[in-house]
Amino acid sequence: MMLPPLTDLFALLGINLVLCAALTRLVFRPWKKWSVAAVFLLLWLPVGSAHIPAVAYIRGVSSDLSVTLILLACVGLGQRMSGVTLLAARERTAVFGVAVLAAMLLYPAALGWGDFDMYRLGWGSFAMLAGLFVLCVACWLLNFRLLPVLIAAALLAWFAGAMESTNLWDYLMDPWLAATAFVHGLRAGIMKLFNRAKPSPVSTFLPGG
Repeated sequence: MMLPPLTDLFALLGINLVLCAALTRLVFRPWKKWSVAAVFLLLWLPVGSAHIPAVAYIRGVSSDLSVTLILLACVGLGQRMSGVTLLAARERTAVFGVAVLAAMLLYPAALGWGDFDMYRLGWGSFAMLAGLFVLCVACWLLNFRLLPVLIAAALLAWFAGAMESTNLWDYLMDPWLAATAFVHGLRAGIMKLFNRAKPSPVSTFLPGG
């Protein structure tokens, strides 16, 4: 049996890891490791008349995932499987904040809104590479380590041609990452408003509290 190209293996492995990371949010701790191992293996089993892995059918719906999302899923998977905090909340918030800004610049133009298409910069534009370098330096100076690591990993994968796409944006961003970032930001905003509206213990003993 011929093995699929390395780009296909990378894409299928990434989707599998992201699905396993999502599963750990739904399964209770005593069953996490066994459930994740079982799902990871089952998704590689050939199914259907074409005898291709089950995860390949999911790829047909999800398309290829970005290196950023795959690495974030791996960190989350490691945290929930080991019970050890590998990623500070501020680091994750910074990554999702930048992802939201990038999505707002990238996807409206891709849909035909506006005259400038940011996606074109992903084909080796010096301006985009310089912008990423400046962003990494700024994050490093502000003591944010995760975002520069994710950008470096995406650049290495892009140079290596790990994905079918030759556009750097596809290594950095995907719609699933953008949706996750928007949901995270919305949830954080709602929680912040809720905590601000909740009366403090002292105020309950004051007149009108």
